This record gives sequence, C-alpha cells and structure tokens, in this order.
Amino acid sequence: MQGQAQQQAYDRGITIFSPDGRLYQVEYAREAVKRGTASVGVRTEDGVVLAADKRSRSPLMEPTSVEKIHKADDHAGIASAGHVADARQLIDFARRQAQVNRLRYGEAVGIETLTKNVTDHIQQYTQVGGARPFGVALLIGGIENGEPRLYETDPSGTPYEWKAVSIGADRSDIQEYLEENYEDDLTLDEGVGLALRAIASANEDELESSGVDVATVSGDTEAFVELDNDGIADYIAENDLEPAEDEDESDE
Repeated sequence: MQGQAQQQAYDRGITIFSPDGRLYQVEYAREAVKRGTASVGVRTEDGVVLAADKRSRSPLMEPTSVEKIHKADDHAGIASAGHVADARQLIDFARRQAQVNRLRYGEAVGIETLTKNVTDHIQQYTQVGGARPFGVALLIGGIENGEPRLYETDPSGTPYEWKAVSIGADRSDIQEYLEENYEDDLTLDEGVGLALRAIASANEDELESSGVDVATVSGDTEAFVELDNDGIADYIAENDLEPAEDEDESDE
C-alpha cells in the first residue's frame, strides 16, 4: 500500500521526478497527443507541406469547424495533434511572438526562433505547481532566409527539426511510410502527394477531400497557402487515394 501511495504522489505532482527520473504528467500529455488524429509535415527543396487528418466524429458536424492547420505568420504555418483547446492557446502565443518580432525588428521571425519561443513557453508548464503540461504536439513549418524549415514540439518543451515527420495517432506506421518514401529532391507538389499518401497509409489508402487539411509555404513566394477542397481533391485523384465506390448490392 505504501508503494502505491508513493506512486500516486509522483503521478499527481508535475514538479516531482519519480525515482527512475520520469515526469508522469508529461508522459500522460504525450499519450493525449497520440489520441489526436494525425498531422504530417514534409520539407521539400522548394517549400514545406503541412497536412492533417480532420475526419469528423459525426456526419452532422460541419467539416470547416475542425481546425488542424493554422497560419502563424505570412511565412509560417502550424499543424497540431492532441487537445485542440491547448493547441489554440499555443498557436495564439506563436502569432503574438511573430508580430512582436515584426514590430521590434521590422522583419519576419525565424522559424527556429519561433519554435524555441513556443517550446520555452511549453517547458514552463512542466516546472510550475498547480498547472499541467500542454496535451498537444505541434508541427511548425515555414521559410527562414529562403530555406524551408520544419520543427516538431513535444509536451516536454523539446524542439526537433525534421525532413518529414508525423504526430498524433498511428505515428509509428505513418513515420515508417515517410522514412521509406521520402527523398531529398522532392518538389512541393510531390511533397503534398507524399504527405497525403502517408496519412492514407493508416486509413486503408483512402482519403476524402473534406477529411483532410493541406497547407504549403513555398520558398519562392514565402507565403502560407491553405488548399481548398477542390485543390485537395485533385491531389487525392492524382495519387489514386479516392475511396472505392460501393457496388450495388442487387441488379435492377
């Protein structure tokens, strides 16, 4: 009983390390991320692609109300997996940091700087009693000094830079697909195709345009662009990811 009580103490206290050096609340926050639908980021030679699975839980839900990809600044976008409310708080924080940088220095914030500002903010919530970690992971992508950059944030407050990465549900399967199919010389269009195929690999190789969000940041324009349903549908058709049509059960 005493051992169980000690375990519960480490469980509840965000500021207390367990004897084996673990922060249980941070690990639970990572589990919350795994419960969120997948988001994928792909860095290509000429830009960054962000794609997110946003399948709704009910056919009565408006697809436009499910927001997984957000514009952080003209040259930067953010995709999330995990608790949506936590993601919105961090995205608002990132937007403020981007605007402060423009006002203070008269230039766009660097993607690395923006990511580390966000992860510093996340990390503070792993050291303060009476608070909990953010139950969300983010993909922050954009153009910095003409070069595409792609970062992942973790509930512990650790930033990682990637060429291609998945967060959320089915991460291991999607990441394996990315590792097998990613190439350094991908174009932006090919990056969109790879991101969609990676998400589809965990969904029986089928996607609907209303069930996925896609955004790009091109190195040429340095502009965040979110694709509309028709644009996504074109990419889905090009990559043969359309759902199979149901056959009639009986002949008329």
